[in-house]
Amino acid sequence: MTLMSTRTPDRYPTRVPGAARLIERTDPTIWAQQDSGPIDQATLASHNAKGYSIDDGVLSKHEVQAYWDELVRLTSDPGLRGDERVVVEKQSQEIRSIFEVHRISDLIAELIRDPRILDRARQLLGSEVYVHQSRVNFMPGFKGKGFYWHSDFETWHAEDGMPAPRAVSMSLALTANFAFNGGLMVMPGSHRTFVPCIGETPANHYQQSLKEQEIGVPSTQDITTLATTHGIDQFTGSAGSAIWFDANIMHGSANNITPFPRSNIFVVFNSVDNVLEEPYAAPTPRPTFIASRDFTPLSRAPRV
Repeated sequence: MTLMSTRTPDRYPTRVPGAARLIERTDPTIWAQQDSGPIDQATLASHNAKGYSIDDGVLSKHEVQAYWDELVRLTSDPGLRGDERVVVEKQSQEIRSIFEVHRISDLIAELIRDPRILDRARQLLGSEVYVHQSRVNFMPGFKGKGFYWHSDFETWHAEDGMPAPRAVSMSLALTANFAFNGGLMVMPGSHRTFVPCIGETPANHYQQSLKEQEIGVPSTQDITTLATTHGIDQFTGSAGSAIWFDANIMHGSANNITPFPRSNIFVVFNSVDNVLEEPYAAPTPRPTFIASRDFTPLSRAPRV
């Protein structure tokens, strides 16, 4: 499929000049019936209220090792150096992320179609789903850089043309997530508030924002308001666990100055009823390796 030529009315205006007011979200968080997937009623209710949920023990130790070996293989592949899908740190030039990884790695392509993962995405979004974005993230010990507070949906709406926050992200840990090695922080309940950002989107903004985002970040006043209202939770847990979080939840991570690396597989599932249109606040859409416009529904991988 190709980019749609029409555009749904903008209910979440952002990248505006001057001050902007917070917008109450009008879309659901859980889009499906309670009995339509593997997530139990209590977990669904918690996800609805907090905007995130944790699934412990998704992968066995053997599986974790297999995917870790795959990450090592990818980062060591000289053929990927210079590929536009590979993002390096501004100063060290070490690999920070590899995008569209489900098209680079057959192993990860199979993972995202595993019923343990795919069925949860379908249940949360209440529809068939496709991959909006996939990547592997690397945060090495001592020098891993964090990411400032932001809502993913703000960027996906402004720069990719995603009409509504009917998308969910899964971050699958391949290393232990401690409270001190740059683990993901979220503001529970903040997904019910859309935070418009100030400033016009430059052309080819993605080239800068993937390394360090400056446009499309909330004001310190709005961050303070949300943090004071909702508090801050942090994802900790063993390798093989996953956090599922709403497209609009406010989240970020600190630098990792410990010896312990933090790496994960990150996949964004979008509803096939929420496909991308024209960007709402950018001159052109971002490249498809960042924001896919192949809206083909995912099918289950066969279990062996």
